Amino acid sequence: MDKLGAMEKAIVEQDRDTFLYIGYVPGLPGAHSPGETLAELRVNLREVIEMLLENENDLFTNGLFTADFSSSLQEFSDK
Repeated sequence: MDKLGAMEKAIVEQDRDTFLYIGYVPGLPGAHSPGETLAELRVNLREVIEMLLENENDLFTNGLFTADFSSSLQEFSDK
């Protein structure tokens, strides 16, 4: 799975009380964020994934991930 694959697999729910959208990416620990709109949620999730992947080499070296997320974030930003 690549970064775009991660974003395409994001799960989005809407909180019934606050009406906030909550998004998370299964299999990518820490990749979750809220947003008042779907557009805001998309931006927030992208930022979270970017932050998580800044230290991608450390994460893979320590064996926390087995997938390669190196190519999809750019594709996600193009949508």
